[in-house]
Amino acid sequence: MNHSLEGSCQCGEVHYQIKGEPLVLYRCHCTECQKQSGSGFGMSMWVRNDDFKILRGSLKHFQRTADSGGKMECFFCGNCGVRIYHKTLNKKRDYIVLKPGTLHNTQALQPTADIWLKSKQAWFVPPDETDHFEGPPDFKEFLET
Repeated sequence: MNHSLEGSCQCGEVHYQIKGEPLVLYRCHCTECQKQSGSGFGMSMWVRNDDFKILRGSLKHFQRTADSGGKMECFFCGNCGVRIYHKTLNKKRDYIVLKPGTLHNTQALQPTADIWLKSKQAWFVPPDETDHFEGPPDFKEFLET
């Protein structure tokens, strides 16, 4: 299947394209995703490095330590500050973690999991149709299906 998605930051300075299917999509309830999203959770979608391309603009970046203890590098628009993606620095991975709210069309997004539920907001009830994890899961099972 020839799958292509496009997205941008809030101000429109940075535009990107994804070719190929996303690997996994989930809601993350860790405290860092709550801060980054300004909400009760953040959405994350894994995309293969080779499937992601910046079409216009450039990204700034910074490093931080995740709730799991791993080191991450976060990439964002230097003008409006919207994060486009992040990636782990502890292990070499062949994917990035895209912030799918930056996609131009988000209507078809269906998360398959809710992670870091031990730090979720009290008002959030995870839906029965997603897998539930109290902390960071081992996503190998998702990547192999």
